[in-house]
Amino acid sequence: MNAAQGRVLDLFAGPGGWSEGMRLLGQRDTGIEIDAAACATRTAAGHTTIRADVAAYPTAPFCGKVTGLAGSAPCQPFSAAGHHGGNDDMDLCHQGLDDLARGHDTRTALRAACTDPRSLLVVEPLRYALDLRPEWIALEQVPAVAPLFAHTANILHSLGYSAWTGVLNAADYGVAQTRRRAFLLASRHRSAAPPEPTHSKDAGADTLFGPALKPWVTMADALGWGYTQRPAPTVTGGGTRTGGAEPFGNASRKAMRAAMDNPGHWAWKRPAYTVSGTVGHVGGKQTAGHLNLEPDEGARLQSFRDGYPFQGNKGQRSLQIGNAVPPLLAAAALRRLVPAALEVAA
Repeated sequence: MNAAQGRVLDLFAGPGGWSEGMRLLGQRDTGIEIDAAACATRTAAGHTTIRADVAAYPTAPFCGKVTGLAGSAPCQPFSAAGHHGGNDDMDLCHQGLDDLARGHDTRTALRAACTDPRSLLVVEPLRYALDLRPEWIALEQVPAVAPLFAHTANILHSLGYSAWTGVLNAADYGVAQTRRRAFLLASRHRSAAPPEPTHSKDAGADTLFGPALKPWVTMADALGWGYTQRPAPTVTGGGTRTGGAEPFGNASRKAMRAAMDNPGHWAWKRPAYTVSGTVGHVGGKQTAGHLNLEPDEGARLQSFRDGYPFQGNKGQRSLQIGNAVPPLLAAAALRRLVPAALEVAA
């Protein structure tokens, strides 16, 4: 594959969350991803992919050929479910951003000094942005990375970009989970701003100024539950160094199922909690336990289209699903940035 083929470059591309969001807008991208199972998923889904380490890959093949840059660096160092190595490394990440902005590449030395070497991956999008100067940039991460996004935005401002940073709730954009993620949106030609919500917890009624927002999509609606179907509470985990499950205790499956089969239960009234990379399980403090979850259920809660061809064993598929940006949220974030975006049906 020609490395410079795509006009939109997706860093840490995973199984294709950003790619599917761009597909909803009539766009295509080229993703850089190191994980073999995620690359296989992208290929099966028809997304152009370079299997490589984002931190080691040269930017030269893309110079003058990239109009958009998207990316979601690995969240494990900064995740609330992980070992919080990213918290210890925050100052080193800020230094990495400043050094790159000054034209000094100190990544190797800084990475060696990090508690978790993956922390420094959060500076990679700036390296690509400085070298490629794309028309627009869209980045996503866990909320703990917001200070680094603000720092990156200040650097982009100095280069002539309009930039916005903030935290978005996926449920406000039609995703069946209350997933909160930090975003950085920047453009050289448009005013960067957060996307307008399409859904609301309290949708209200139509007014003289326009129609009411749609109500949040509930977990039960997204999964098409019937009273006899197996329930699926929160998808969690993936925050540990090994990508394993979060340390939540087991609960009685019989008791949990009885609760979830009750139409008065919260899952019939609201979205799921955050979906992340638990290997084959769902759970969390909100549900006081965890149950087995099929990958296709997690994918639906993440707003991937039905039948999306996730590759690998069950654990690999679950990890890809939980770590991806939800396609509906990606499309919402991109809609104001992508030139002449042609929205098509999901």
